[in-house]
Amino acid sequence: MSNVRLCHLTTVHPPDDVRIYQKEARSLAQAGYDVTLVAPALKEVRLEGVRWLALRPPKGRFDRFLRLGVDAYRNVLASRAKVVHIHDPELIFVGLALKLSGRKVIWDVHEDLPLQVLSKPWIPEYLRRLASWLTKGSQQVAALVFDAVVAATPAIAKHFPSRKTVTIHNFPRLEELEGRVTPYRDRPLQVLYAGGITSIRGTREMVEAIGRVKSSVELILAGSFESEDLKQQLSRMPGWSRTRFLGWVDRVELAKLLGQARVGLVLFAPVPNHIEALPNKIFEYMASATPFVASDFPIWREYGEGAGLFVDPKDPEAIADAIEWLINHPDEAEKMGRRGRELVEERYNWEAEARKLSKLYEEVLKK
Repeated sequence: MSNVRLCHLTTVHPPDDVRIYQKEARSLAQAGYDVTLVAPALKEVRLEGVRWLALRPPKGRFDRFLRLGVDAYRNVLASRAKVVHIHDPELIFVGLALKLSGRKVIWDVHEDLPLQVLSKPWIPEYLRRLASWLTKGSQQVAALVFDAVVAATPAIAKHFPSRKTVTIHNFPRLEELEGRVTPYRDRPLQVLYAGGITSIRGTREMVEAIGRVKSSVELILAGSFESEDLKQQLSRMPGWSRTRFLGWVDRVELAKLLGQARVGLVLFAPVPNHIEALPNKIFEYMASATPFVASDFPIWREYGEGAGLFVDPKDPEAIADAIEWLINHPDEAEKMGRRGRELVEERYNWEAEARKLSKLYEEVLKK
């Protein structure tokens, strides 16, 4: 398949995005395809068999939608790709134009978009239901026209025609943590949250909870703040004195942090788009044999039962109690970590998802 050219396209995500580049694009290159990734970047390079075509980073949301869409279309044509895999909802119209140009188009739906719109702070509240309805309509049109839909979760897949939809979970690569996991008893007393540092993902509750924990534990925050205002708010909370903010870290450093944490946190607020989401971080904690404290959503329990504790994400006292319990019961915590690792090795790993993705491409190319 070395002569079959594929192009992954995003105007939102960075070129080294975990799902797009680290998992999908790399796996397809390893399967023998000629893979190009078009994404906002400062330079064009070739890494691990994937060629990056750089888009000039956008100046704002409208620049991303208009100018970047045109640039993205031109770059895809320049790549001479036979199949184009788009990753952002604003690229639906670009995808339709590429379909008209004779390309096969796959749409990767990362989020439940109609539900996500209902929680977008930049959309006036009185317009959110209309925006959700319009988003749902555009999804249905795109699903009819595009050659296939890739859904990040089973809940998202339910919104699309089953005959052309496949669920590709965002499970971790087993290889990323090999040799980086510290034996549980030797780990420092650190509680980790890695990801976007936002209000809707429970960072206020995390900082408040760590201030209530009696054991001498430290909260590690690795990621980028959604705003300077949120950072200032958290810095004034009592729990901030026991919090270490690292900022953004690369995948190598993240693997190290995952492998030495005593507890991982995933405390998404119970908004519509979160309740049936499957955050990558839960599975990364499991892969690193790290017990977690997570929001008590039914689907999260279904995937992670026995590997962590589930709490009300809006209750800092309950979060603190769960952290305290895991710190004070290291035998049970270690068993939870081992259970999580077993589940990832048996079911929840990227290697199995990569095979599904390759099969999908084979089917699309036969059409």
